[in-house]
Amino acid sequence: MTSPSELNFVPNVAFWLALGIGFAVQGFKGFSVYFLTHRWNLRRFVETGGMPSSHAASVAALSTSIGIQQGFRSPLFAATLYFSLVVMYDAAGLRRAAGRQAIVLNRLIDEHFKHPEIGAQKLMELLGHTPLEVLVGAVLGVLTAVFWHWIF
Repeated sequence: MTSPSELNFVPNVAFWLALGIGFAVQGFKGFSVYFLTHRWNLRRFVETGGMPSSHAASVAALSTSIGIQQGFRSPLFAATLYFSLVVMYDAAGLRRAAGRQAIVLNRLIDEHFKHPEIGAQKLMELLGHTPLEVLVGAVLGVLTAVFWHWIF
């Protein structure tokens, strides 16, 4: 029988680690643009793409934390790892391909249309990640979770 306290959803360490490393990586990307250009680009704090992958860092931290807490042979770790791999594959595969298509479409519009639609916005080109960006993000996530559980 489940006790009433177990019915309440209270995010645990794994959730907060995943959320924290995701925000930290996005923050790093936003501030790194400022330090490189000396201009604020606030979109960089929320845009996808770039080094490292915050999605990969988040899901890797989540999976690692679940593995440490529940055991690396638990069904919960297996499910978390599976979905983490899907997210990382999507970031390096599907979203990256969509970004490449956006580059081509933006170039075609610039080169072949003298008067593109007024108010039309260019397609976002930085959508996905290179495999290296995903790998670095995943390593950051794993190391963050291991470090957190080792210290605390």
